[in-house]
Order: sequence, then structure tokens, then C-alpha cells
Amino acid sequence: MGIEHCFQTGTVVSVLSSTGKESAIRELIYRAPVFRELPDLERFADAVIQREQELSTAFGHGVAVAHGRVSQAGRVLIGLGLSRTGIPFDAPDDAPVHLLFVIASPPEMNLDYLQALSCLVRALREREVREALLASVESSEIERRIREAFSLCVGRLACTPAD
Repeated sequence: MGIEHCFQTGTVVSVLSSTGKESAIRELIYRAPVFRELPDLERFADAVIQREQELSTAFGHGVAVAHGRVSQAGRVLIGLGLSRTGIPFDAPDDAPVHLLFVIASPPEMNLDYLQALSCLVRALREREVREALLASVESSEIERRIREAFSLCVGRLACTPAD
């Protein structure tokens, strides 16, 4: 199926009110329209939180990419939540998380999941991308910015010859 579809209109929750890691993950999963196609949000949220308890998915610079497998998903789904105050997330740099992404992926789409995760992390390593997302006020602007950054990476993957 490919990962070009991962950021569609309606995926972004512009502001999270939760101040804890687990409550922020649940808030994003329950509020992001992209996850509404999953039949059991509670089960998915539990899986993401269980994975997070094993090892923090915060990679520094105010970003975390929590994830979980869900067999009922027909494709890789990504939601984004912004926390203006920041959420303690046990990041390697001890910085609070302001950009929380949650990825749902079916087990049989492991390659798509890994490509989506790779593109997301590559895009978010760029300070300009992170700053632009945090400076955005409207959900539509946030969605446009993350789609652009993600699409650049997806385009590079398409141009890279397979080994």
C-alpha cells in the first residue's frame, strides 16, 4: 500500500491538555480522527502504553513517537498531538515532549511501519520542522507542515534504488 497516505486531513490534534505521558497518549488516541477507524481504541491505547512502559519512545528535542501494533488496522495510521506546556517522557535529553506522535500499524505491514517511522524521525530531527510545527496555531497549518516534511522523505525513499 505504501506510506504516502499516512498524513491525511484530520489527523492532528492541535493541543493536548494532558500533562502525563499515559494520559496524553490516551487523549491523542481518543481524540485524533485518524484512529476512529480502529474497532477497539482501549485495546490499542493499552498496547501503546505497555510498549511505552518497556522503553520510552521520546528521542529528544521535545519529540516522542509512541507506537503499537493493531491487527484491525488496514494501513499505517499516524496521529499528532501538541503540548504547549510539555510532558515529562523520560527523554534522553530530559526535555519535555511537545510533539507527541502515535503510530498504529498492522503486524503484516512491518515494512510500511518502519518506513513511516524512519521518515517521521528524519523529518523531526530538523530543528526547523519542529519549530514550524510548534509555531503553527491552526490544525490545517500543522497538518500541511507535517505532510510536507513527511512527503519529502517519502519522495527520497522512492528515489533510492533497492539493494
